[in-house]
Amino acid sequence: MISTNIKRFYDPTFVVTNQYKNSLPDLQNGPASLIEGANVPIQQVGISNFKLPLKYPTPEGDLLTLETSVDGYVGLAAGKKGINMSRIMRTFYKFKDDIFHPNMLREVLRAYKEDLESETAFLKLTFNYPMLKESLRSGMFGYQYYHVAFEGKIDEYNRFTSFIHLDFEYSSACPCSYELAEHARETRDVAAIPHSQRSVANITVQLNSEMMIDDLVDSCRNALKTETQVMVKREDEQAFAELNGAYQKFVEDAARLLYDELNKDECIRDFVVRCAHLESLHSHDAVSRICKGLVNGLR
Repeated sequence: MISTNIKRFYDPTFVVTNQYKNSLPDLQNGPASLIEGANVPIQQVGISNFKLPLKYPTPEGDLLTLETSVDGYVGLAAGKKGINMSRIMRTFYKFKDDIFHPNMLREVLRAYKEDLESETAFLKLTFNYPMLKESLRSGMFGYQYYHVAFEGKIDEYNRFTSFIHLDFEYSSACPCSYELAEHARETRDVAAIPHSQRSVANITVQLNSEMMIDDLVDSCRNALKTETQVMVKREDEQAFAELNGAYQKFVEDAARLLYDELNKDECIRDFVVRCAHLESLHSHDAVSRICKGLVNGLR
């Protein structure tokens, strides 16, 4: 039976004292007897996709303020019921005015370990990074946006590792289709168009040292040559057709070209690449996955 004396309204004048705060129940930090299920460690506990406008540097020394999705986790030891989830956000907010780059994540992760009394911590910042790109022939400019994530991990020995994730979109003209189209023209005087399609390379690099997003994008451009365009006039469309003709590629070619480019960069310790050609010929995609091949490395 619910008491009829309970107040059924919110009192904005109520003042919270330290004594009152200490009286509040705290099940998350309760004894091990409250644990449901197996009393074992949990590798990651935290919150995902809380958003903030964070600052990122450009090669020119400018700062970009970008909406960022933040995932923050810590490890939970056996014998502990849970963590105070709000501390994940509260700890991160101490750094909200800082300039973010992969090495910066080390400081946040150390704070996570201290504030949440954890042995391990994980952090990921996801955002869309704009770069101004010139058209192939018309001289126009437009913004290309790159889906990027900075990831950092710190283990029980305070060993820090950092990663950059990048999605790079490009066009892939099929060499087989090109040869078949040329054969049709030459042998039967029949018009034929080789197929090409929008493609995407999902790239993860583990860093040896600091690396700008622009440099990783440039590596992809150098490897694949046929990045999708932003601002296009007729002369640009023609140039893009010529570019695809000059740099035809199977999905296997794309993976190896990226391997060759990334493997030369001393800032990169390890990498894994997944190329997907979103086929215009088939109703399925063609996929190739390649890694540097370090023992116990990225796969």
